Amino acid sequence: MTNALTKMRDMITTVTGKNQVTIPAKLASAAGIHPGTRIDWTLSEEGVLIARMLPSRGELARKTAGMGRQWLPPDHDPVAALIEERLQADSEENLEQDAA
Repeated sequence: MTNALTKMRDMITTVTGKNQVTIPAKLASAAGIHPGTRIDWTLSEEGVLIARMLPSRGELARKTAGMGRQWLPPDHDPVAALIEERLQADSEENLEQDAA
């Protein structure tokens, strides 16, 4: 991918009145930029504008999924425990409403 991006370095764009820039399609495709991609912009001390693509929330969720499982007791199902907790709370709430 580096060679493809290096060959595309002479692409020129113009900033609009709203400070928007269109990323050339070939460059966006080569860099994996698509609608919804979040970009972190930084200006280096040398005045070079650096654009870094940030992972999507879905990518972050996939990376962190299950990270805490190592600290759970064996055979513990946190989703089932949460459902049970919510059912219990609903049951207690209904009893309070019936008594009122």
